[in-house]
Amino acid sequence: MAGLNTPKSLASSLYSINKKNVAFSKRLAKNWIVMATKQQEDGLSLNALTSSERRDEVMIAAKSSLSNCLSETNLHHTIPALKSKTRGKVRDIYDGGDYLVLVTTDRQSAFDRVLASIPFKGQVLNDTSLWWFNQTNHIAPNAIIAVPDKNVTIAKKCVVFPVEFVVRGYVTGSTDTSLWTVYNNGVRNYCGNALPEGMVKNERLPANIITPTTKAADHDVPITPQEIVEQGLMSQADYDEASRKALSLFEYGQRVALEHGVILVDTKYEFGKGADGSVLLIDEVHTPDSSRYWLAHSYQARFQNGLEPENVDKEFLRLWFKDHCNPYEDKVLPHAPQELVTELAWRYIFLFETITKSRFQIPDTTEPIHDRIARNVSHALASLNN
Repeated sequence: MAGLNTPKSLASSLYSINKKNVAFSKRLAKNWIVMATKQQEDGLSLNALTSSERRDEVMIAAKSSLSNCLSETNLHHTIPALKSKTRGKVRDIYDGGDYLVLVTTDRQSAFDRVLASIPFKGQVLNDTSLWWFNQTNHIAPNAIIAVPDKNVTIAKKCVVFPVEFVVRGYVTGSTDTSLWTVYNNGVRNYCGNALPEGMVKNERLPANIITPTTKAADHDVPITPQEIVEQGLMSQADYDEASRKALSLFEYGQRVALEHGVILVDTKYEFGKGADGSVLLIDEVHTPDSSRYWLAHSYQARFQNGLEPENVDKEFLRLWFKDHCNPYEDKVLPHAPQELVTELAWRYIFLFETITKSRFQIPDTTEPIHDRIARNVSHALASLNN
């Protein structure tokens, strides 16, 4: 393709990025030891996650809201300004002419399919992303225009790159494309990253790495940076810029998370190209849907004793489904137990409150969620279009 760098220049640019990445990881490792020691003494513990008045309050509210989850929206039927709807795994995306209206539902996805609906999930994901978007604007400009509702973001239209930038700091995971699964199967070069011999599950990588995937309709497919450029999915320049932003965002997220007692283990970013040619951060940032989090204070001791880290994400729900079915092949999945659904609602809220140091507002259920969203979106679009 005209204007694209050769594989040789691609390798050179990746080598340069990797050198910087290794240097950062060495600095982060030193900081981690100091901060983890402090957290061991007075930091976040499993007790805060599993036993507290706040947990009891959220669990009661979640249980009473199980029948009021936002599993589906159809705003285009009631708001004339919305032209069409695209249903994602979690978000319903509406074409609003000059804007996109993204509604974050309570749908819970994993294994490339929807598993359940989780009370308050859409709101807490929207809240979490908004906080991180505001915190990271100095690293990567984003497409956010307005947040007219607790579950809704209005964004600039842009050309979305058909690539997910998965950034990893540890060898872990349970899905078919997780780094531990492929590593345990003998793979030592994954998505263009050379992996050292002798690593064990949940071990920290020598440096943060990007393992890109294509945004396929039914499942994500791992791909190398060279293949991304050769297949015309992104230009060399756009890939280089997006990958730099992804690594910087992840490094910043790791630092902020660790300051609040949790480890940002891995995450994914999505980018698009704005009308002015700028590379914009889109979709979501550092949510427990797109990221894996562990409690920092206990990680080292548990790792040294061969125990799984204490996680604050959806991993325990993934594991439940893997134990009770084949989530990749079974056409019909079992219903997730009520206690797991409400526990996940609490974990998402716990993580939001822990990192942002703000209190999650449990929604008022007197007005149906869909009616509230339709009213707020309609008013917002009218204001934007005037």
